[in-house]
Amino acid sequence: MNLPNKLTLARVILVPFLAIFMLTGWGGAANRYICIVIFVTASMTDWLDGYLARKNKQVTNFGKFMDPLADKLLVCSALICMIELGRIPAWVVLIIIAREFIISGFRLIAAENGIVIAANYWGKFKTVSQMIMIILLLLNSDLQFLQVLSQIFIWLSVALTVISLATYIWQNKKVLSMQA
Repeated sequence: MNLPNKLTLARVILVPFLAIFMLTGWGGAANRYICIVIFVTASMTDWLDGYLARKNKQVTNFGKFMDPLADKLLVCSALICMIELGRIPAWVVLIIIAREFIISGFRLIAAENGIVIAANYWGKFKTVSQMIMIILLLLNSDLQFLQVLSQIFIWLSVALTVISLATYIWQNKKVLSMQA
């Protein structure tokens, strides 16, 4: 197994640790910072594994499958924990998770027809906004500025989630006609 694939697996392995610390508070006063370190570390592996795979020509079918799955697992797990902690409304998380299911199904239909659909910039913006939103929510700060910023990023993430879904489907609408 190459290094990019090991980094992807590391991201998957970090998810239960993130959930445990988020939901139990085992870290005491440092808990929010432990959660941020785990989440940021896992998020950075997303960038690093892709960079290394392309740079070293180590792109594998395993990586193509597991990388997006690991990303979804990380973000969705963190967001579900945020509902439990009362930091984000459930409807926001439902929109984000629904988008991921729709896109995954869309990609499956495309793959069955021999079409590979690459991620677009809207999807990348969506991912970055969600990761920043999660970090802000993990901070759970009493500072008014950070509370306002958290709310801005919740709304921005919802908007980019919907825009990226609509753009993705519009740009690849031929895939829908293949199933009609």
